Amino acid sequence: MQTALITGASRGLGRALAKNLSRDGWRIVADARTAPDLHTAAAGWPGATALPGDVTSEAHLRDLVAAVGPRLDLLVLNASTLGQSPLPALADYRLDELRAVFETNVLAPLRLVQLALPALRAGPGRVLTISSDAALADYPGWGGYGASKAALDQVAHVLGAEEPGLRVYAADPGDMRTAMHAAAFPGEDISDRPEPEAAVPALRRLIDGTLPSGRYTVAALAEVPA
Repeated sequence: MQTALITGASRGLGRALAKNLSRDGWRIVADARTAPDLHTAAAGWPGATALPGDVTSEAHLRDLVAAVGPRLDLLVLNASTLGQSPLPALADYRLDELRAVFETNVLAPLRLVQLALPALRAGPGRVLTISSDAALADYPGWGGYGASKAALDQVAHVLGAEEPGLRVYAADPGDMRTAMHAAAFPGEDISDRPEPEAAVPALRRLIDGTLPSGRYTVAALAEVPA
């Protein structure tokens, strides 16, 4: 049985991916900040281990890795924070808020990778970081979040070079109908965005296929022959 450790698994893309993998017989170790939401989600994943907590906590990250065991086939770094909402211009960004964004979106994922590397090497496993088009584009208001995702992209890029035995991916899922997207556009109707489940088949091409380490978009992956 293959094992996946997925952060931010109580809703959105993390939940959709965990559900899909569980359906295919994967063992899921799942994290999220809100315990009731995580336990509700994980109730539908047979054999899942649900460990609520904060990814910026060293103790919590160690608990997640301990729950995985000696081998890890897939690490999905999905947990993230938007930061200030409504999204501010960089001129108005509070630095304490920006530090918190980088703690959650960059430093916590890197620390989890460091702790999980022995189990990933034993797989050998794959690392899937969830990126954003804001990591590349100059969208007004997205400077803080986008900078954190750009940094996470570089972490994935260098990790792939340093760990050639692993496959390390950064994946941009595109716009989705999620709580985070709603927080980024307060008061706006985002019902035209696709549900997170729509991105899962493309991500499975990274999880199950032979594509080399690198940065991919769900839109481009959708065009890759199965």
